[in-house]
Amino acid sequence: MARTHTLLLTLLPTILILIVLARVESAAVRDGKDSEAQRAPKQVFMPASDASNFFKRRGRRSPRSYEEYYAEQRVKMATNQRMRELLEEQNNKHENYLEEERDEQYERTREKNEQWRQFHYDGQYPRYPQRHRYYV
Repeated sequence: MARTHTLLLTLLPTILILIVLARVESAAVRDGKDSEAQRAPKQVFMPASDASNFFKRRGRRSPRSYEEYYAEQRVKMATNQRMRELLEEQNNKHENYLEEERDEQYERTREKNEQWRQFHYDGQYPRYPQRHRYYV
């Protein structure tokens, strides 16, 4: 029962609005008494030169002129060049970062190895063994 009441309460205002709007003609139409309404027909027509230019303009499917095509290609080439320069700059920064990281890692590894050698060196054997075993 509550659903039917809710449904009726929502549909009733919409039906009333539609009935009222059907009777009203158009709010945009004005009387001929206004001075703006008398000037409106002059704005509908345009000079002959503008009208001929209007029809000469390129439609959506008509082919582009060479100048338009060339200008569009220049814009695309400039955009591609900017993108290429940006990517090159980013690659250079990344390569520099990687090189610094590798250098630091190499230095840390070298220091660790040197410390290990100093700690484990007992003075009997050569400092850097050449892969042969020593039997004592």
